[in-house]
Amino acid sequence: MRFFKSIRKKKGNAPHKRGVSFTGRLSVHPLFFLVGILSAFTGGLLTFISACLAAIEHECAHAFAARRYGFRLDKIVLMPYGAVVSGDLAGLTPKEELFVAVAGPLANLLTAIGFAALWWFFPDTYPFTEAAASVSFSLFFVNLLPAYPLDGGRILKIAFRPLFKKRTMLALRCVTFLTAFSILGYFIYTCFSVPNFSALIFAVLLVAGAFGGGKYARLRFSHKKSFARGVEEKRVAISAACALKEGLRFLRDDKFIVFVLYDGEEFLGELSETEFIGALEKFDFQTPLRNCLSEFTKGS
Repeated sequence: MRFFKSIRKKKGNAPHKRGVSFTGRLSVHPLFFLVGILSAFTGGLLTFISACLAAIEHECAHAFAARRYGFRLDKIVLMPYGAVVSGDLAGLTPKEELFVAVAGPLANLLTAIGFAALWWFFPDTYPFTEAAASVSFSLFFVNLLPAYPLDGGRILKIAFRPLFKKRTMLALRCVTFLTAFSILGYFIYTCFSVPNFSALIFAVLLVAGAFGGGKYARLRFSHKKSFARGVEEKRVAISAACALKEGLRFLRDDKFIVFVLYDGEEFLGELSETEFIGALEKFDFQTPLRNCLSEFTKGS
């Protein structure tokens, strides 16, 4: 089961990639293999594999959601107790941030529901899929706990921001510590029968994860290699009132986009992909395309 997401700040410039929902890398921590071997000898290999797949699904759901708004994950690392992902949700509007935060748990919930539906029609599949369904539902439940950097903590951060402003993280860490101490209390309770060391590890990792930071890296694009062999130009008619981020979904490796801007039915001008990319570097993602057009017209 993936217990937490460790947050690390991205270093260096983002690589020039486009046209995919997850542009990062998937790597494996050496201790991950050790846990896998131990699971094989203790009869928990099926649960271990199910947890790995569910954790990857969870993070990829975040990646798809983040890509929609022009941000990307740096990489996913499989750790002994789950997936580690670089990034934070800074730079998104509260509504967008909420969408990205909910995407991961929602993917796990839909997977669990899918398995339940499978049992309804094909009961014989239950023994083979019960572990995967349990893990998916557990990830859904655990990630909605009010503890940062779990998704529930991120949702709570959105709610706290208007109330505490500059002290949002302080308030969030207090709630995280209370959650961690509650889980620690549960571990102490289990010590009187069968100790649940998973609860202890979970509590420790929550406290450590509460001090994470970082940002998603904005997507960067380049047609330098494409121009060497030639690339097709594609013209896209779009409202000048649309935000910059709306244009991201049209960008492709095999096309050079020219945005044709209209105000209603009135033609205002054109914005080449090169100018659009320059605007991404200069303006906020919420900036209307109209403002970018006037800026480049002024510059010419």
